[in-house]
Order: sequence, then structure tokens, then C-alpha cells
Amino acid sequence: MSENQTTVTKKIDRTMTIADILSMFPHKAQRLSKEITNAGLHCVGCQAATWETLEGGMLGHGMTNDDIERLVKRLNALLDEPVDMSTVTMTKRAAAKYKEILAEEGKMGWGLRFSERMGGCSGFEYSLDYSEKALPDDVVVASNDVEIHVNKGHWPNLVGSEIDFIEGLHESGFSVSSPKAKSSCACGSSHGH
Repeated sequence: MSENQTTVTKKIDRTMTIADILSMFPHKAQRLSKEITNAGLHCVGCQAATWETLEGGMLGHGMTNDDIERLVKRLNALLDEPVDMSTVTMTKRAAAKYKEILAEEGKMGWGLRFSERMGGCSGFEYSLDYSEKALPDDVVVASNDVEIHVNKGHWPNLVGSEIDFIEGLHESGFSVSSPKAKSSCACGSSHGH
């Protein structure tokens, strides 16, 4: 692993509450919440349910101990994925989906504008948009054949972020994980730093 890559040493276990998981790992809270939701706990963003343990929530939804162990294993595998702190990256899955959207919109070859704005219950929300060309004050990076444009003023807060695309039965969409996030809301859709 290079000096710009980091991994998490703490682990998730079945006795942790959903709120604890999302607050302990804010840099991956959005991906963790999507994984938990995809496993059948659709109330991740509901304040009444975040106090439940993974075990309690899953057993309460009719799932088995094997289901719980599989989820814990997937969550810890997600935590073990290294983070490149020197750039902004996009997973292969996200890049493929973005290129598909560009083709549908007649915008082949356009980049992705990545920024953050005030909003959400934790202070900031990530923003993804089309970008026909980079602006003079942009940092430009390429990831999986997608050019990503980030304003130099936003770069310090966004460097190290990974853009992913999650496809699930109840919710699909792009999500951002950032090691710079110091807090995240229960639903994993906003962050603070």
C-alpha cells in the first residue's frame, strides 16, 4: 500500500448500533448505509431505528444469523478497501453508469463536476453534475476514463473521496465516501468536516 492509501483498523460487529456504525465511520457512512439498506434494513435513515443493533434490526426483520454474518462481513470488507488520499476516484461501476447517462443525454466526452454545498442535517452535501469542460480554477483528475472537475477551493475537503454507484432494490444512485468527513447524518446523505 502506498503512503497515500489508508485503511480502517476498527471493525464492525453485530452488536453495534446503526448510529454507532455511521458515526464511527463517517468517511464511508454513505456506502455503509446503502449496504445496510440493501440487506433489508430499510429504516436506516429513521431516527427511531438507528439505536437498534445490526443483530436486533435484522432478527426483527425476519433475517437469520447467517444473514447477519454475511452483512457484517460485507461491511468490514467495505471498510478494508484502501482510500487514495492523493486524488478523487470513481469506481468502475460508477464510471460505467455515468458514461451510460452521458450517452443517453447526448453528452459523450463530458466530465463530471464534483463539489459540495451547504445542506443536509450535518452541514454539507456532495454535488455531482455534468461538466462540458474544466474551468481555469479546476483541479482535473481522471478515473476509469471519466474526467472529474473539482474547483480548487473545494479540493482540500474533497481530495481522497471515492464516487460509487449503488444499485439496490429500494434505492439506487451515486454515493460519495470521503475520509475528510468528520460526521455524517443517520441516513448517510450529508456530512460535516
